[in-house]
Amino acid sequence: MKVNKISTEQAILRFLKKESHSYLSGQALSKAFGISRTAIWKHMNAIKEMGYSIEASPAKGYRLNLQNLPFNAIEIATNLNTSFIAKNLSFYNKIESTNDTAKEFAANDAKEGFTVVADYQKKGKGRLGRRWESPAGVNIYTSIILRPNIMPVFAPQLTLVAAVAVAETVAKFLNPPTSPFSKGGLKDFPPLTEGGMGGFLSVKWPNDILINSKKVAGILTEMDSEADRINFVILGIGINVNVTKKMLPPELKSIATSLKEETGKEVSRTDLLQTLYLNIETWYKKYLKEGFELIREAWNVYFKMAGKVVRIRQLSKTVEGIAMGIDTDGALLLQDKGGSIIKIISGEIELYTAT
Repeated sequence: MKVNKISTEQAILRFLKKESHSYLSGQALSKAFGISRTAIWKHMNAIKEMGYSIEASPAKGYRLNLQNLPFNAIEIATNLNTSFIAKNLSFYNKIESTNDTAKEFAANDAKEGFTVVADYQKKGKGRLGRRWESPAGVNIYTSIILRPNIMPVFAPQLTLVAAVAVAETVAKFLNPPTSPFSKGGLKDFPPLTEGGMGGFLSVKWPNDILINSKKVAGILTEMDSEADRINFVILGIGINVNVTKKMLPPELKSIATSLKEETGKEVSRTDLLQTLYLNIETWYKKYLKEGFELIREAWNVYFKMAGKVVRIRQLSKTVEGIAMGIDTDGALLLQDKGGSIIKIISGEIELYTAT
């Protein structure tokens, strides 16, 4: 389903939502939209096929049940407060991978901000070729096309931009909210509860969001570029929203979590997505206008492994040292045993445990 402009179904849905306290006759709807009652009936069937519950009475007319609204493109587009992110959106009930589909759109000149959303991914992708578990009906899987006017060498910074936006989004839906920006600035950030990697909500370099040291969200950034310019970047984001521990495969039960597991209640995926898209757009605009330093400062606030001894696993070696946060390029800084500062641009980070 692709939403680029207001469709007749969208217009009817908005009208039904506004008048949900009462039934609306087919004649009244026909007059309101300037179409026949038969056309209204067809549109109502189409709306039902989208997953909406329509109460129909021959004597009274139609009424929309506002309980359990479906997760779809129309609901996501409704009340979306962005200027370009997800304003053009393609929604899929089932898909191979949102990143792969977004690449196809980008290669066919889709504009910046074009967004792909799926309820279920057959082959969800994580970093380093890993599989991202993508069950239906519970989580968020989305990919956004960006076309930043920056050199390709700076593209990894976009992962950190997204990490700040995702962390801020997750923070809003925790109880109580734990965002360092909820009170207007970093200086007002309340202390986080210590534990695990050092924080209730934290980022793990370079692309994971953790709650109590368990992964709740991941980011996969893929780029198409030439030597001196970026053609497009695909920003893929997966967030565990309402998946339960019982639904997770055995290998993930001890290392992954979800908002529902942490808060004890269902979270609206539509509300969360709308918040995410606005936060992505806000931080992306700040990055393009003000540079990376503001992003670095915000990211380091969420980084709860700073000052701790960590191990970095790379393809050909393992490096150990004290994590020092990220530098002006977004690389991880590590202080080795001799006191030298090492710049890490890739690898898997974990807390060091003496054996």
